[in-house]
Amino acid sequence: MIKTSPLQTALIAALLGSVALVGCKKKEESTDNNAAPAATTPAEPAPAPMTGAPPPMAEAAAAVNVSSVTVGKTAVADKSVAPAALFAPKDDVIVSVRSDGAASNVSIGAKLTFQDGQVAGEQSDTLNASGAETTNITFKNANGWPAGKYRAEVMVDGKAAGTPQEFEVK
Repeated sequence: MIKTSPLQTALIAALLGSVALVGCKKKEESTDNNAAPAATTPAEPAPAPMTGAPPPMAEAAAAVNVSSVTVGKTAVADKSVAPAALFAPKDDVIVSVRSDGAASNVSIGAKLTFQDGQVAGEQSDTLNASGAETTNITFKNANGWPAGKYRAEVMVDGKAAGTPQEFEVK
């Protein structure tokens, strides 16, 4: 039997571990293009921090501020909507979004969610403005809205904006 010191034992273990890792290493060039990349080691270094001005779309989205969200049944000439909290099943639901700021091709959307969490409707529009603007998104249901409580949420470029509004259909 050969006597080894603790240092030699540690070195042998490290050498065997290194050999095992090298032997199990994947080839860099894989023929399977559908395989997901390994999440533990990055294939290339992280990109350098971005300098200079952000893309115009990001500027436009940052410059738009939703000042109010109103849910109602009818809109008047200036696009304003009288707030309503109670709707009949055949009523149109108008989500009126008042925004301020400059916008160029900014996506503005609204989503209606039923009390059980099911999405009852989702629509979007494109906002182009250089100041205060009202965007109305109208939801219709030819079969009538099921009775219950709903929540209207607004998104600007896919991010929540404004205060969600709740209403009820009876």
